[in-house]
Amino acid sequence: DGRLTFLPGNQTVDLPSINFMKRHGTVFLNAYTNSPICCPSRAAMWSGLFTHITESWNNFKGLDPDYVTWMDLMEKHGYHTQKFGKLDFTSGHHSVSNRVEAWTRDVNFLLRQEGRPMVKLTGHRKQFRVMEKDWQNTDKAVNWIKEEAVNFTQPFILYLGLNLPHPYPSPYAGENFGSSTFLTSPYWLEKVNYEAIKIPKWISLSEMHPVDYYSSYTKNCTGEFTKEEVRNIRAFYYAMCAETDAMLGEIISALQDTGLLGKTVVIFTADHGELAMEHRQFYKMSMYEGSSHVPLLVMGPGFREQQQIPNVVSLVDIYPTMLDIARVPVPQNLSGYSLIPLLREKAESEASPRGPRPSWVLSEFHGCNVNSSVYMLRTGKWKYITYSDGSSVLPQLFDLTADPDELTNLAIKLPVTVHSLDKILRSIVNYPKVSSSVHEYNKQQFISWKQSLGQNYSSVIANLRWHQDWLKDQKKYENAIDKWL
Repeated sequence: DGRLTFLPGNQTVDLPSINFMKRHGTVFLNAYTNSPICCPSRAAMWSGLFTHITESWNNFKGLDPDYVTWMDLMEKHGYHTQKFGKLDFTSGHHSVSNRVEAWTRDVNFLLRQEGRPMVKLTGHRKQFRVMEKDWQNTDKAVNWIKEEAVNFTQPFILYLGLNLPHPYPSPYAGENFGSSTFLTSPYWLEKVNYEAIKIPKWISLSEMHPVDYYSSYTKNCTGEFTKEEVRNIRAFYYAMCAETDAMLGEIISALQDTGLLGKTVVIFTADHGELAMEHRQFYKMSMYEGSSHVPLLVMGPGFREQQQIPNVVSLVDIYPTMLDIARVPVPQNLSGYSLIPLLREKAESEASPRGPRPSWVLSEFHGCNVNSSVYMLRTGKWKYITYSDGSSVLPQLFDLTADPDELTNLAIKLPVTVHSLDKILRSIVNYPKVSSSVHEYNKQQFISWKQSLGQNYSSVIANLRWHQDWLKDQKKYENAIDKWL
């Protein structure tokens, strides 16, 4: 969650490496994902293109494997390149259940898809390596810096993709049931200031926006949660962020030990955030701040220290920024704009041949746990969220200055603002048309999958993650799918 990288969010947990980057570099106060789920978000980051252009609609449909990323271009221009850890930009981690849930979100039924969010403490007070796979990838990156990068005569680019602070799979809920376990050790939990943890306000289930209600229900969050449960989920999530921060620290230390830090640009960001029980939800797949607002910190030679940039930026800006740093010509068809003018405080006029950076960012979502395509425009103090064709579902409008917790939807009260923001959004993307093509895609994919199963279809679909709900009235749900098709 990007809000943890600046006040007051960062009072809840000690993040020394992020604080080091803030002291010696720049923090972007309003950085957003272009799609709040792993694969579509990473597809945007590696391609510099919005989701409706990459058509990365869900977690298993990303970029074509031969798509030319910024790293490919840098390699072409003489950079040594190295990737470790999670990439997920051609296809992400997903189960058959995930896939079917994304396609059938257009079906008129309500079924629980996730395990109920829970916490789990592991290990002991001295155990700091909890997410072992991430630590192994961090070790590989550190060794690469110390043994290889230090000897290069050409410049290098190193990418390290971590899984943390993503919740862990929940074996208690059965195979493929998703990741609803917030897991940490006492070592990390001690870094969290329990007193500073804010318990989010919830509006009643009956007052929720219909799409939010669907998300909350499918994420198994509509039941009773005690304050202690909510506080623990948030605390364990912050502890997982502290462990992530320590991995960033290992990279910074390795650069320092090899004398490379002074001549290396370091960028820290994420594909999406985590709601951690805000708006009665966990996970991402939402345009609320906890899910869509990502961290973005940059430090390196020529960039000002202790700089805070309020402009709205998003992950599509990474592509042109990387090329700018490497002095590689930037393709003109990108959705993103280089961050270098903001980092170097240049006048917008010398910023880019494409003209000044727009005053808005776009995020969109077309995957599971949300029963509609969603589009978010963030500009100034406003966050405008619209759904599907723009008329069949009510939009949302939040004033983030007056209402940072996004509890008061002003859409009905301020029709003139809604109209002007919708006009901007439609000038960027013909969103009713995109929603309709996603709907068509979902149907076609489901039909192909159904046909591939032949006689086994009924038993396979009954035994997906929603089996406990589905089996209560199997015929009803199968009929709902037939009606949709």
